[in-house]
Amino acid sequence: MFQGTGSDVGKSLVVAGLARAFTRRGLVVRPFKPQNMSNNAAVTADGGEIGRAQALQARAAGTAPSVHMNPVLLKPQSEVGAQVVVQGRVHATADARAYQGMKPGLMPFVLESFERLKAEADLVLVEGAGSASETNLRAGDVANMGFARAANVPVVLIGDIDRGGVIASLVGTKHVVDPADAAMIAGFIVNRFRGDPALFESGMAEIARLTGWRSFGLLPFLPEAARLPAEDALALTRAPAARPAGGRVKIAVPILPHISNFDDLDPLEAEPDVQLVRVRPGAALPGDAALVLLPGSKATVADLRALRAAGFAIDIAAHLRRGGHVLGLCGGYQMLGRSIADPDGIEGPPGTVQGLGLLDVETRLTGEKRLAAVHGQTREGVPFAGYEMHMGQTSGPDAARPFAMLEGARADGAVSASGRVAGTYVHGLFAHDGQRAAWLERLGGTASGLDYEAGVEEALDALAAHLEAHLDLDGLMAHAR
Repeated sequence: MFQGTGSDVGKSLVVAGLARAFTRRGLVVRPFKPQNMSNNAAVTADGGEIGRAQALQARAAGTAPSVHMNPVLLKPQSEVGAQVVVQGRVHATADARAYQGMKPGLMPFVLESFERLKAEADLVLVEGAGSASETNLRAGDVANMGFARAANVPVVLIGDIDRGGVIASLVGTKHVVDPADAAMIAGFIVNRFRGDPALFESGMAEIARLTGWRSFGLLPFLPEAARLPAEDALALTRAPAARPAGGRVKIAVPILPHISNFDDLDPLEAEPDVQLVRVRPGAALPGDAALVLLPGSKATVADLRALRAAGFAIDIAAHLRRGGHVLGLCGGYQMLGRSIADPDGIEGPPGTVQGLGLLDVETRLTGEKRLAAVHGQTREGVPFAGYEMHMGQTSGPDAARPFAMLEGARADGAVSASGRVAGTYVHGLFAHDGQRAAWLERLGGTASGLDYEAGVEEALDALAAHLEAHLDLDGLMAHAR
């Protein structure tokens, strides 16, 4: 099990890289994360949903994602707390205090899923959540040491030197956790090192001396890892990787508080002819954008309010007057309509709110959640593959001009009479190379010929090779039970 000294220390990518590395050694590998908190989710082959990081790890291991790879998924919402997804299905909605009371009852589901994976694999790589040293959350824990102790799984602790204080973080964890928990830790990894590794040899030795744990390696920063989808919205706060300027197609994306499935943006950002601009409240949408893209949301009504409060609705209206295009994905599609009705109080107090009115459709939020992989083609006849993950039904006159036709002659989405405003429930649209090329051509740009999915595979291979070169994989295997 790989736990961290904090969130975003690289646990997800280390597990993904190890999954690919050990799979290349001929082992049957399965990833597992007992509890995840993320609004970036993926649809599984068995018809549920898990954290997107576990779907990437499954891909690295060459296997289809399963609900048992992430048996507890927390999806933060607005006024109602978080949606609790258990083994792929919505189980409850709870605020933080109520969830603490639920945790002991979730351990049987977690252990059942873990046992299923153990039965089909040579090696299960387990990812912890957040920080191992959050002793205030230890009671009833299913995410870190609570699981490790219950399942008798050895732990490797990961610290991130890039954020500073890595010696104190690792050594401090040893001193604040329960001694029986600390005894589960077999060793440590220091991640994201930049510079000459010889300069930190004494630091690694000091951590080992003060903790009694063995070092499994110092892992240098790997730029290629930026090509892989990020799990956590923390990634949206970082500056994008340096790239040549000059992309002709500027795409503006308002970043709202409950953004979800934001890996929809990754294929666009990978295109050299695209300038993808993430715009946060307090700034204006750029006046020279060709497309304003409203991404998914886990709390559509709350994010619609945030969009208006930030002045983005005014900016979008001006953008359309200048001849620009607008595309809404899932929750963003719902915002584009005339109204969103929430009669059952799924996202907060029951009621109906006014939408942006850019599409002549109305949405009614319902408790039934649609989770499905889909295939189809857009109005122009360009094929795509993606997935649906949403609550709510949308209908109205503009839906008579569907954005796409899905398999089984099922219509999806809507397009305005002008053709410049469109919405769809399909996620993963731009990962399809032909679909992405068609959009760039429509917006006045040129696609690079990038094979996006092949690029993800290349990045996973590079990550695996990087871990093989810098970590003691044989030592890790020696500690696996």
